[in-house]
Amino acid sequence: MRLPGTRYQEHGWEQVRKLLGQCSLQALARVDPVRLLEPAGEELLAEYVDTVAQALYGSRRGEQPGNSYGDSVLELALSLVYELQARPGDWAALCAALAGEHARMGAFWAAPGGDALLRKKFNDLYAVLRDKVDSDNYQAACGRPCSPNRIYAYRMLDTAYGEVARLFASWREHREQVGAVLGRTIEHEPIETRQLRSVLDCRPEWILRWSESLERFTGAAGPLHTRSKRFASLKDQPDKIGAMLREIGEYEALSSNQDRDWLRDGSDASAWLDDYWRVLGESEAASTPGPDLVLEARQDELDLAATGAHSDDPPAGAPLLVLDEALAQRVSLSPRYLEVAAAAQERGSWAARMMEGDSLPVRLAVYLKLLGAFDDSYPLAWLDPATGELPTMQQLALLDGVSLPTLRKRRDAAIARLGAAAGNKEER
Repeated sequence: MRLPGTRYQEHGWEQVRKLLGQCSLQALARVDPVRLLEPAGEELLAEYVDTVAQALYGSRRGEQPGNSYGDSVLELALSLVYELQARPGDWAALCAALAGEHARMGAFWAAPGGDALLRKKFNDLYAVLRDKVDSDNYQAACGRPCSPNRIYAYRMLDTAYGEVARLFASWREHREQVGAVLGRTIEHEPIETRQLRSVLDCRPEWILRWSESLERFTGAAGPLHTRSKRFASLKDQPDKIGAMLREIGEYEALSSNQDRDWLRDGSDASAWLDDYWRVLGESEAASTPGPDLVLEARQDELDLAATGAHSDDPPAGAPLLVLDEALAQRVSLSPRYLEVAAAAQERGSWAARMMEGDSLPVRLAVYLKLLGAFDDSYPLAWLDPATGELPTMQQLALLDGVSLPTLRKRRDAAIARLGAAAGNKEER
């Protein structure tokens, strides 16, 4: 999503966020987190900024593009770190959050998995800060008031448009939900699926109905139908939603020339063709005279034995974790989700060894409880493609073939075992 003055609302933000989290952990390896809990913790901001800046400059991930305006991931991350130095109130809020977590769990960063929780605190800090920076820049560019919460609302609507577009693109698989979004029964391909070409074509009533349909089709309330007051100003306000969607779409169309850098390379096409024909000519000139002879490829017994010894094929009769079609549709996941997710987990980790006797859905439920729906440490194979997060407890219960209360009991039992094992480990 692009808006006037904003720099942190495009897909490159994910790389910026990961880089900031990674470098913050490196900085805290030098700045003891305990010092952040002390009364003078707020005075460590300058030291933290200098240390993180050094780590950012030393990272190889910073060269990636961060947005369509030409800013790299490194440039965006550095700007946000230096902006933090100018906003000590946000740093004080971080120190208070760490102190609260420490009062509840002790030195949580030293416990197994504590790095992930510590990184999440810094990710939350920068997620709030980026909206503050972009809202200030939006006001400077447009001359209109804009709060960080309004930037968040713009982003929610842009995400909602993307979800509606995804449903329309696969309307056959989601016929009933598309009908709920359009407000009528769908028997044939609706014309709206072809009319929706950009966010400018998205109607506000579709967004409202999409949000309303989520609880029915996913079990979770939509962003405009929760008890949260964050989007209270947009609930049942199609005019406001329509105006914000138009603003997103109009600026996207206005700034779309930023996406056409490839036009500058048009003059290189003829040079590429010249090189192509030159290479072909040299190849023909250097070829061996006479007819082509293709030699038969053979393998001796040792090669065949080595190939058989290192075969990755599963043994005969091994069960395949493939979901039947009906269950895959109920959980909205790939039929091979369990198989791929099981292969992606790091079997040598401490947590995996402790939960070796638990099923994969129970393990994922543990991570969902302890680290949240999304964390940088999760393999992509664990995430639901529709949400980019771990499956919900309802989905995991269906995958495990148990009721939701049973899954909760097994999850809580696994967490208790992890806690006991971690305590024994610390005593040693």
